[in-house]
Amino acid sequence: MSSFPRPAMLDVTSLRRVRPWGGDLVDIAIDEGRITAITPAATEPIGIREFDGRGLLALPGIVNAHAHVDKSWWGLPWQPYGGEGSTEGRIRHEREQRDALGIPSLERSAFVLRELVRHGTTAIRTHVDVDDGVGLRGIEAVEEAAAAYGGALDVQIVAFPQDGVLRRPGVLELLREAAGRESVTAIGGLDPASIDRDPVGQIDALTALAADTGVGLDIHLHDAAELGAFQIELLVERTQRLGLGGRVNIAHGFAVAQLEPARRRDLLAAMGEAGVSMTTVAPLRLAQLPLAELDAAGVRLGLGTDGIRDLWSPFGTGDTLGIAWQYARAGGLVHDHDLLRVVRLATSAGAWAVGREVHDLVEGARADIVLVDAENPLDALVRQPERSLVIAGGRALHVA
Repeated sequence: MSSFPRPAMLDVTSLRRVRPWGGDLVDIAIDEGRITAITPAATEPIGIREFDGRGLLALPGIVNAHAHVDKSWWGLPWQPYGGEGSTEGRIRHEREQRDALGIPSLERSAFVLRELVRHGTTAIRTHVDVDDGVGLRGIEAVEEAAAAYGGALDVQIVAFPQDGVLRRPGVLELLREAAGRESVTAIGGLDPASIDRDPVGQIDALTALAADTGVGLDIHLHDAAELGAFQIELLVERTQRLGLGGRVNIAHGFAVAQLEPARRRDLLAAMGEAGVSMTTVAPLRLAQLPLAELDAAGVRLGLGTDGIRDLWSPFGTGDTLGIAWQYARAGGLVHDHDLLRVVRLATSAGAWAVGREVHDLVEGARADIVLVDAENPLDALVRQPERSLVIAGGRALHVA
């Protein structure tokens, strides 16, 4: 087994004097990784396995609904950006350079997980490359890095065919093999029209595989406007026909923001009816997915960091709350109710992305809790304070 710094963890039985969602001071009792009681703050001294929250704001653990923890060079010397800027160009450049940088590897994945935790992440849906060059090595590396947390950090894997599905022989077989692993909750896909040049073929193959294996489907769609909308319509139809409602997610989905309002309304209504969700990394140079319209149509939205300091881009810190800030700022969201909604997207409302019914500061929920020095959730969003304490599954994984 490879050697790397193991995360330090401490069991927590009680979190004292904290303000859930900015409310009154309470004590939170924790047992076997779950919140068992929330009571008005007491005055008795704290015990050995108790933390004094000192009146800090408490939020549910941050959910990163779209990550790539296998791809980063973070922790190595700085890597200059190279290759062509197109999706095809980035894929080619990554294939040429990744082996020399040890990508994928346990060490690189462990470094990224540590940074995500430091920024308050307690549950992650991460895409992990599966192709004819790396096989399932990336999945194995992420599994080992996640195992070091002993189940405290919830890491769910999407087996992601970054280099295409149909154009690379053997990829569908690799995806089927990956779908049989306990850590893999979904298979992925990528731009069926512009990468595989066969939108019907890729979408039919992936939806059939998801239906056959029982996993979800989380597909990257970058194609613009009507070409992107056409592929979304194909996904909606297959989702309904194969009974995949609630198991299909569209990542990025730039086309949705680019359609005319009436066309977008109809497409979102169809997605909501079919149970197709979306995730975004809030790209600055593109129009943002319209939150109010997604909510009205019943389309669930998740936020994620995407790749972090990798061969696609040198940017990224691992802070999903920072992505929430970016989404709100770029989308012109300024009213309190909208800002609170965005904080919830990054926390409690992200439950669906990691297969949870409830992810909140309530009795019975998993004890995933983040403390920050902020007046309320809105202040935390706009100021981005340091995460003072990160508890996942009842264990303290980060203490500032």
